[in-house]
Amino acid sequence: MFKKEIYLILDNIRSRENVGSIFRTADAAGVSKIYLCGITPTPETSDKGQETSKISKTALGAENYVPYEYIRNTWRIVTRLKKEGINIVGLELAKDSINIFDFKSKFPLALILGNEVKGLSSNILKYCEKKISIPMYGKKESLNVSVATGVAVYALLDRRP
Repeated sequence: MFKKEIYLILDNIRSRENVGSIFRTADAAGVSKIYLCGITPTPETSDKGQETSKISKTALGAENYVPYEYIRNTWRIVTRLKKEGINIVGLELAKDSINIFDFKSKFPLALILGNEVKGLSSNILKYCEKKISIPMYGKKESLNVSVATGVAVYALLDRRP
């Protein structure tokens, strides 16, 4: 079976619960690796002794199965992955975003997910070959980052080249 290689780049995600949920989704979808960048907490981060358990509680152990790496500066890992021939795609609602259900994925692919409040910075968006968005039909303009990750990863895996 052809494996569609997907990497996740978490750019300044604040919530440990969101990170744990993303690990669980990544494991279920067969994500190759997660890059935790900026202020994004890691499974071994422990500011107050209980912080790590918040990731583990929502990940349900998936953090032990999905490879991950902490990179302080998001642009560094994006630059490295581009040099390795990995397509860089940002999940962000922008004027030039493509509806994710119309997007034709090219693998291997790295999906960048941004901060829960601010999304992806304009600096990081410059590195993206494409920007994709999930259509919103209600009053709110966005989904929770962990929910958006699940929708996006499965939509990308379902896209036929």
